[in-house]
Amino acid sequence: MKVNLQSNQRLAQKEITLEEQKHLKTVNNLILKKLRSFWGYFRTIANSYSEIFFFENFWLGLLLLAATFIYPNIGLSGLLCVLAAYEFARFLGLKKIFRGSGFYTYNPLLVGLSIGYLFKLSFFSFFLIVAAGILTFIVTFGLANIFYSFFRLPVLNIPFVLISTAIYLASYKYSNLLFSEFKPWWPFLTDIADHLPIWLLGLTQSLGALLFCPHFIGGLIFLTVIFFASRILFILAVGGYFLGLLILSFLEGSIYQAASNLGAFNFSLIAMAIGGVFLIPSPRSYVLAALSVAISPFLLDAATFFWAQYGIPSFTLPFNVVVLSLLYTLGLAGFPLLASYYRGSPERTLDHYLSYLARFPGTLRTLSLPVAGEWTVWQSFDGPWTHKGIWRYAVDFVITDDQGRTYRGEGAHLDDYYCFGKPVLSPVRGRVVSLANDIEDNPPGAVNETQNWGNYVLIYDERGFYVLLAHLRKGSVKVKEGQWIEQGQIIGQCGSSGYSPQPHLHVQVQLTPELGAPTQPFSFVHYAVLKDTDLIYKANDIPEEGEQVQGLYPDKAMENMMSLVLDQEIIFEFLVNDVPQKQVNFKVQMDTDGTYYLAENHNSLYFNKFEGTFYFLRQDGNAVWFRMLFLAFPRMPLVYQKGLIWEDFLPLETFYSRLKRALYTFLASFNHRLAEIKGIYKFSAPNRIEGKIAQGGEEIKTQVILDPLKGFVQEVTLISNDKKFSLRRVL
Repeated sequence: MKVNLQSNQRLAQKEITLEEQKHLKTVNNLILKKLRSFWGYFRTIANSYSEIFFFENFWLGLLLLAATFIYPNIGLSGLLCVLAAYEFARFLGLKKIFRGSGFYTYNPLLVGLSIGYLFKLSFFSFFLIVAAGILTFIVTFGLANIFYSFFRLPVLNIPFVLISTAIYLASYKYSNLLFSEFKPWWPFLTDIADHLPIWLLGLTQSLGALLFCPHFIGGLIFLTVIFFASRILFILAVGGYFLGLLILSFLEGSIYQAASNLGAFNFSLIAMAIGGVFLIPSPRSYVLAALSVAISPFLLDAATFFWAQYGIPSFTLPFNVVVLSLLYTLGLAGFPLLASYYRGSPERTLDHYLSYLARFPGTLRTLSLPVAGEWTVWQSFDGPWTHKGIWRYAVDFVITDDQGRTYRGEGAHLDDYYCFGKPVLSPVRGRVVSLANDIEDNPPGAVNETQNWGNYVLIYDERGFYVLLAHLRKGSVKVKEGQWIEQGQIIGQCGSSGYSPQPHLHVQVQLTPELGAPTQPFSFVHYAVLKDTDLIYKANDIPEEGEQVQGLYPDKAMENMMSLVLDQEIIFEFLVNDVPQKQVNFKVQMDTDGTYYLAENHNSLYFNKFEGTFYFLRQDGNAVWFRMLFLAFPRMPLVYQKGLIWEDFLPLETFYSRLKRALYTFLASFNHRLAEIKGIYKFSAPNRIEGKIAQGGEEIKTQVILDPLKGFVQEVTLISNDKKFSLRRVL
């Protein structure tokens, strides 16, 4: 009885301990959730300051915030206005639109700074600041959506110009609130300013005036912040200012008068926006930035003269007019270097753009190979014979032997040609629009000039295009008009009908159902190129003339293995030289655009599966484990073939240290080829991928062990500079 009592007591104590542990875990989770919420809150506030200079950086944003307190009245007014806008957005339930970004709050910040420049801080001006912050957020949120929906344009500083102009006009009625004098915290700084050269004083005071701190110390702080945030933005800001200053001094006849114009910060903003933010940094974007600055001085003087009639500054009106007009024009013209996705700095945007171009050379009009087995490309895009002009986007296929010949013997008969009579497969799923099946095949060397396409099948793909397969064998077509067919279904046989001097298969994509319609770019997915003894995987590309290709078919088991489920948690152990460092917990989440990503604290690794290939798309944050995954298999074919090799081009941020990355990205803005980093990967076993990345004397070897039971990855290893980094699956 006593033994049972003691046993029950021990069980009760154990239950209490477990209950306490569970409660403690819940409390810790709540505290962690609150801390993350506060961190997101402070990130949004700090990024409101950095967004004005076109970048997002929490610590540099805090430095900009501190710099505005050179004039305490101005700094406090700006901060209060941002807080008012943010809290109003939270009240409306719009907290999720921020996600640490200051996009919707930098206009309220500018309005708050402008109020602090005009009015002394008091109970009444506090009310005005809060009201202006709320109103500016409403206008920003509304205009941002209108501008993007109808014009595909950013809202820039237009809400700030509108609201600040209204407040300055109304200020004639609020004379009891006006602030009569501004003094920085350190009066001796004014004496230093008197000894600075006019060009440096003008630059710093002008940049300082953007945040309503027209003091050289404020400008120096802003210049320093811009330099650390982005060397490209720094060069553009300084170069844009001096180019605009030079032109303005010619127009006004005095460099001193031009340098004293505090509105000259518009030159820097225009250069930064055009040269490195809304366009991909390149020699062409720099030329456009210079031209944009060159046409802006008279707009600055005109706006200053007009607004001066009412006793108010022109703010950023010239910047908004020039940038929005140019961006709209470039959009209408289809300018190829418009940045579709800005990643927080010109360097990261350029890196993402260049790696994206190299990694995804294909199109969204994707076809599978219309043949089985090994075939050779006879003509590709812009081929030497018939693929010219409006028919330039087409591919012809034949079969060749070891000597590169397309026939056996003398090739006098159609049956001598290796591809004659071979099955032709549908490269898409869709509906048969039209076909021909009764045209005679030409004897070798002869062509049918009146029925150019010969026997053909035209298929409509519901993605909005037509696929034409031509020169089929007479009587071999196995489908009917109006029939729905699936990808890979046999539709006929390769022949030599129409304008075909020898048996071959012609494939093209067009936007209308007429025969002979202009061709459009397309690409083939999930195939391999045979080169010597290697089998090289191509995810989405166009084979070149003379290449031997063969179709691949996705493995369902591998597709399932790489299917990560929303909210799935994966736990890895991170090791350095086989010594455990910490456990990291990944969670599968979905972004607003439907893209899935692995999340770990504030770090993200985006991924996708497309046409038989698994991709890592991009990395946000600096987590070493996400960098390891990206380097180890940036893409992976969802099919195993022994010795299958593929290559991929990696972003600079995944390979180089921060200092080297900054240098290479800056240089790459002048020559895009400098950003090329290639990795080569292969299947060394059904569940094992080995890779090597070499660039500029640096080399990284990688190994991935896939997990067919749990799915995804069992282990990832990187060896760099005799140092081994590993991720081992725990759960």
